Amino acid sequence: MRAFVTGGAGFIGSNYVRHVLATTDDEVTVYDALTYAGNPANLAGLDTEPRFRFVRGDVTDRSAVSSAMAGHDVVVHFAAETHVDRSIVSPDEFVHTNCGGTNVVCDVARRLGVQRLVHVSTDEVYGSIPEGSFTESDALVPRSPYSASKAGSDLIALSYGHTYGLPVLVTRSSNNFGPYQFPEKVIPLFVTNLLDGRRVPLYGDGGNIRDWCHVDDNCAAIDLVLRQGSAGEIYNIGAGNEITNRDLTERLLALCGRDESMIEYVTDRLGHDRRYSIDASKVTALGWQPKWDLDAGLEATVAWYRDNRWWWEPLKQAG
Repeated sequence: MRAFVTGGAGFIGSNYVRHVLATTDDEVTVYDALTYAGNPANLAGLDTEPRFRFVRGDVTDRSAVSSAMAGHDVVVHFAAETHVDRSIVSPDEFVHTNCGGTNVVCDVARRLGVQRLVHVSTDEVYGSIPEGSFTESDALVPRSPYSASKAGSDLIALSYGHTYGLPVLVTRSSNNFGPYQFPEKVIPLFVTNLLDGRRVPLYGDGGNIRDWCHVDDNCAAIDLVLRQGSAGEIYNIGAGNEITNRDLTERLLALCGRDESMIEYVTDRLGHDRRYSIDASKVTALGWQPKWDLDAGLEATVAWYRDNRWWWEPLKQAG
């Protein structure tokens, strides 16, 4: 099978590409614009793999997408602007890439007769939930320009299934962590700061709750949905690791050998959702189970950033 992976030089996308090349005989083409979070270093070592190909291009460029996607069997669509804080400052870019880009990718895919398209989304489209967990049939109540643009892109992708019969599947994962995550996100930001002896900025009272899923587990789930999921369906992917940001920070402090004096409480993010929680029973029914325990995953992640300064130091210096 030939897979066309948009945003494959990003955090989750690059880990997905490595997963596919390691576990299947598939050929993979990465299509990525290499914006600030699309990093060629995320794909280091793959240039000698004969089943791997890289094409630089923007998902909003219809001609370029058409040329690069031709001849592929399936599409896995990761390409997106993803950071909530950036969306608050520059919402236009998020709507342009996430909604406009998804429309182009889906329209080109249906014109080329692609067999399957997985649109990779986020649990943030559901909004905040004080108790219980969201299921795939719950209403979308996004509360930031980022999550609103992702909710819009979900609906655009699903509409191509209803209108044109494009075999679309959507995944919505909880917060991911692991290697190659751009150091503006909370775990790599905090870890790299702590490794450098710098304080970490904790929003508000630190009581916001997130479910943390190791990127390897998310990638395995996405690939399972691609191969065994039902077209037109949505699949939540969550590992059941709900903790407060304060608890997460304390675990990272311990792993990095630092104490609570390294915490700097900062003004809360605008519109900061209090709690995310999703029911992943639909994807577990396909046979998926997370393999990473949260503490083991955090320990391995801290070790990766400790051992790979070559990767993150230039990114922080450039930022």
